[in-house]
Amino acid sequence: MRMVDIIIKKKENKELTREEISFFVKGFTNGSIPDYQASALAMAICFNGMNKKEIGILTDEMLHSGDTIDLSSIEGKKVDKHSTGGVGDKTSLVLGPLVASCGVKLAKMSGRGLGHTGGTLDKLESIPGVTIDIEKDRFFKQVNDIGIAIVGQTGSLVPCDKKLYALRDVTGTVNSIPLIASSIMSKKLASGSDTILLDVKFGSGAFMKDLDSARELARTMVDIGDELNRDTRAILTDMNQPLGLAIGNSLEVIEAINTLNGHGPSDLVELCVSAGAIMLVQAGRVKTIEEGKELLEENINNKSALNKLCEMVEAQGGDASYIKDPSKFEKAKYIIDVKSNKDGYIKEINALEIGEAAMKLGAGRATKEDIIDFATGIVLEKKVGSKVNKGDTLCKVYSNKEHVESILLEVVESFKITNEELKTLPIIYEIVE
Repeated sequence: MRMVDIIIKKKENKELTREEISFFVKGFTNGSIPDYQASALAMAICFNGMNKKEIGILTDEMLHSGDTIDLSSIEGKKVDKHSTGGVGDKTSLVLGPLVASCGVKLAKMSGRGLGHTGGTLDKLESIPGVTIDIEKDRFFKQVNDIGIAIVGQTGSLVPCDKKLYALRDVTGTVNSIPLIASSIMSKKLASGSDTILLDVKFGSGAFMKDLDSARELARTMVDIGDELNRDTRAILTDMNQPLGLAIGNSLEVIEAINTLNGHGPSDLVELCVSAGAIMLVQAGRVKTIEEGKELLEENINNKSALNKLCEMVEAQGGDASYIKDPSKFEKAKYIIDVKSNKDGYIKEINALEIGEAAMKLGAGRATKEDIIDFATGIVLEKKVGSKVNKGDTLCKVYSNKEHVESILLEVVESFKITNEELKTLPIIYEIVE
């Protein structure tokens, strides 16, 4: 079998066999297939796509390109959740403790932020002492003991995806639903949980810019999960404005703590409670989504979910006193009010522009080598649909840099103000099962 024949076959929009896909995955992983041939195949897939069968085979072969995690030593059903990334997305910090407080096990491997999207691991590391590098036995014991662990992915999981993702990033082949779906699902399936909930975001701050493409990606990933015998469901959520109010690492941790204290922004609360209810149904903890929502809301009110976050932080070496007293987090030197220059209603808060501004303040990475400033970021005072008068504060910018005039200009321009009164947008648009 020759790699060039596989490339030509996909270039001619023909279906690849399992043998051909397996040949590519094995050869690319072990280095016998060079980058330029892998790039050519990725481009052919970008142009011609893959059918449902091919995507399922590609995912299966990639997830077996390295180690897989066996979670059978953890008692009970294990649930997992994945977000396709967005601005202000601190969902895991709220949702994880919430579902764990209901007796459901969450053994989660998360990622770091790059560009305008924030990473759960970076947010966790803004809590002094927290480690996300935990050996396997300690990981299993922690989930068995307290029901939750959020850690970094091991280097031996899905090595083919790591190599292919890095190549796609520099060859203009990221934007392909078969490649996105197989990348996400190979990692999630290799992580070993019994159920997977996917939060597929769409809008200015998301990878998928519109509802139709988000729906197609969600359907593709749910089909992969079904084909590989894993209970997989998806929600389609809005990212045309940042999620919640806070953008930036310790600022988002503080917002997550406030949410578990019963004082969270309405969109973040709705997303976490709704997603958590679906996860409880998947785990068999409750029979209906409504029953799940009631249980989760009760565990916010009685502080058991907040206590679960404290337990997780302590188990991973962190100082839980920061969870009990968020005022202990380091503050940025400069807190600057960004004010409205006109009267009206907020029509849009461009999440991409806000995310990029936060990154430039130090809250994110332009490259993988960049060092994050945990205290910096942006906290919104207004959301889409809010009425504003000229001079009202739209948001606060938290900076350790003295001269950020150009960033402030970008921030104010990300708010689009109209004279027409607007309806509040829903956060969850659809559930895909």
